[in-house]
Amino acid sequence: MTKSKPKLVLSNTRLIPFNKLVLSQANVRRVSNGVSIEDLAEDIAHRGLLHNLNVRPVLDNAGAETDVFEIPAGGRRYRALEILVKQKRLPKTAEIPCNVKSADDPISAEEDSLAENTFRQALHPLDEFRAIQELSAKGLGDDTIAGRLKITPAVVKQRKRLASVSETLLAIYGADGMTLEQLMAFTVSEDHARQEHVWNCISDQIYDADPYNIRAMLTEDTVESSDRRARFVGIEDYEAAGGVVMRDLFDNDDGGWLQDPGLLDRLVTEKLKAAAAEIAIEGWKWINVAVNFPYGYDSGMRRIAGTAPDLSEDDYRRREALRTEHEQIEEQYAQAEELPDDVDRHLGEIEAELEAFENLPLLYEPDDKARAGVFISLTNDGGLRVERGFVRREDEVPDEPSENEAEADETQGAMESSPHNTVITVGASEDEDIEEEDGVKPLPDRLVSELTAHRTLALQDAVANHPRVAMTALLHKLCLDIFYHGNYGGCLEASVRHVYLPVQAPDLKDSASARAIAERQERWKAELPDSEDKLWDCIDHLDDEKRAAILAHCVSLGITALHERADRSGGSGPSRGTIERRIGQADRLANAVALDMVAVGWKPTVENYLGRVTKPRILEAVREAKGEQSAQLIDHLKKGEMAKEAERLLDGTGWLPEPLRLLDPVTEASEPEALPAFLVDEPVAEAAE
Repeated sequence: MTKSKPKLVLSNTRLIPFNKLVLSQANVRRVSNGVSIEDLAEDIAHRGLLHNLNVRPVLDNAGAETDVFEIPAGGRRYRALEILVKQKRLPKTAEIPCNVKSADDPISAEEDSLAENTFRQALHPLDEFRAIQELSAKGLGDDTIAGRLKITPAVVKQRKRLASVSETLLAIYGADGMTLEQLMAFTVSEDHARQEHVWNCISDQIYDADPYNIRAMLTEDTVESSDRRARFVGIEDYEAAGGVVMRDLFDNDDGGWLQDPGLLDRLVTEKLKAAAAEIAIEGWKWINVAVNFPYGYDSGMRRIAGTAPDLSEDDYRRREALRTEHEQIEEQYAQAEELPDDVDRHLGEIEAELEAFENLPLLYEPDDKARAGVFISLTNDGGLRVERGFVRREDEVPDEPSENEAEADETQGAMESSPHNTVITVGASEDEDIEEEDGVKPLPDRLVSELTAHRTLALQDAVANHPRVAMTALLHKLCLDIFYHGNYGGCLEASVRHVYLPVQAPDLKDSASARAIAERQERWKAELPDSEDKLWDCIDHLDDEKRAAILAHCVSLGITALHERADRSGGSGPSRGTIERRIGQADRLANAVALDMVAVGWKPTVENYLGRVTKPRILEAVREAKGEQSAQLIDHLKKGEMAKEAERLLDGTGWLPEPLRLLDPVTEASEPEALPAFLVDEPVAEAAE
């Protein structure tokens, strides 16, 4: 006969006065963890005691039960109640709900304490996110929720944002299909369809599922708030015009991402036009406006010299006072390793004010302004850059103008000195659409021109640092001109004429090579005399090292390794043979100076290469740098996503496209080896026949 299982008997529930309760030494919790006792006390005061205390009667020396009960499980709740009693918010005799076990219970007090803390299951984070979202939906403010849950309002905002992610992704997270860090990354966008699309693209690729890549893919069509255009317009004005800023509550986003690039560009153009209209009142002939001008934009122009305005007595005294204060602060903290924050901030304010005095607009003669123009663009930090006083060659005054020309000049100058006659041109960026075709096609001519413009600047900078190579290149060109008549073209204009690069990428001006060349140009310009009459004596007194250095600098600026479209119509453009000779000599020169485009800072990005070529070209680059396996990881992606992932994969590999690679030096053709007689006799006879 089968014995029936004994029925369970649950512990009795009693209300016991607080002053009849004591902590048990059998409580296994020794280390503080979780919410503090003080916070728990405040929560009990707000909502009451949610869980009974587990107690057992205390026995006297004779083994009889007393009216005192010890607490093996619930010690933190007891301590919280104790705080409320000490604060007079709870009477000592307040009755506390308790689960009472007998003193002779077969299960020990230690086991009860361990079980209560072990079998407790923590709330899943997703349930917490949704619960906070529900509280918010019921009308509780973030501050109220934060106060009741003992967290900060910022954490409440974060939890609500996490709960607002696509339900599809929340379900995946709830089933442990993604990490909390990945879910946090998806909160930068509120577009659920976009979130799900990104997850579908990366979920099966381990390296793609990094939170950084998720954020990057969700923000690839936006503009960072640190962009010069965003700084110039200002986030407040952008939002006032209806623009939306996407923020990341979980990571430093430097101000977020602007979701409407078209609106931003329109606001930038409007603000630049307004600045140009104000400057046009000064009476300039023309004003060119662009977010960023290319390297060498002022080539062939003469810049007129303006005069610094005289300071008023108040401005003069203010400037001198600022200089004195600046010197005193620097002297006071000369030995300090680091300035205090407030002192450093004040010093920056002084330097900014002094810089404003130094950068006061120069004064120009009305006749000069009537022939000259202004470039208006943006600085890297989003400020307005105004460069005045550029005269184009066609606007120069003739040496001996005829009477009619003089009258025309006077009339034109008077008319264009009016601000209403100033020609304002707003620049537009050019780009090429690349057709997606199967197979690896030749690189577009414009892209090759942009790449070789980078190589030209790098080669100029490298040759300037190799005087011996520069002298060899100069002598080579001179010998070609003297002894090899008709050898036109080549990579060195021996005049020397500063080479202007008509086709170039937007990042060329800010490249390391461009900065190095500009700095070197300014150093030599400061060392050479202002007058041409004094130039000979100045050069004559330079030592050999400086003579070689300035020769290398001048020679380097005449170098061009630029690829251009060949002129096949017999016009003024370079022929195919001229371009081939130029590139061949440039390769020889690059080998002579060991030109390394990776070392000068060029690396493939979406903007300068990967987004400008076809998908087979992208895969070819990844395959060459990382191998076939890496190429297969991205071969299923769309063009934009593939280019972005390829940029990440190629970063640090040193991969370069063909136009930027250092080719093997050109060697003279050696004499062919003599063929055996049995291979020579008959072919010679046949050829004669």
